[in-house]
Amino acid sequence: MKVLLIILILFPNIVFAGPVKMIGEKGKASETTRTITIKMYDNYYEPAQIQIKKGETIKFIVFNAGELVHEFNIATKEMHIKHQPEMMMMVENEILLSNRIDKEKMKKMAKKNPSMSHSHSNSVLLSPGEKGELVWKFNNKVKLEAACNVPGHYEVGMIAKINEI
Repeated sequence: MKVLLIILILFPNIVFAGPVKMIGEKGKASETTRTITIKMYDNYYEPAQIQIKKGETIKFIVFNAGELVHEFNIATKEMHIKHQPEMMMMVENEILLSNRIDKEKMKKMAKKNPSMSHSHSNSVLLSPGEKGELVWKFNNKVKLEAACNVPGHYEVGMIAKINEI
């Protein structure tokens, strides 16, 4: 039991490997069928709803137009809830500050705990004014949402609905 706990603490991405495959997979830029620009404001996204087709590969260009650190994370509600303690650990370790990400501390902490690197293929984490990209292939029919899991943001409704058409 202790060995399992140590593995889960040191390698939390092992736990998420199966569920991430369930929601789709990291897309190849060469297979992008369209591009969607996402603007993250303080506690909401524009657009608030994203229309997708099964099998579609979308390139998301994400811009943090808010004054706080925000995340754009594609997952199920249950996956967001499981990811939130990891984000809280980043706050507790002063990696995530209200208006910036301490990337040097992130690198140091990631050597001890890989989950502190926040290197998920279905997510981008940005400081105010930063821009990021994410290419995702929606190859499964599952109820998804894009959300910010910075502590408190999901709870106040920083969620964009992803609807299959």
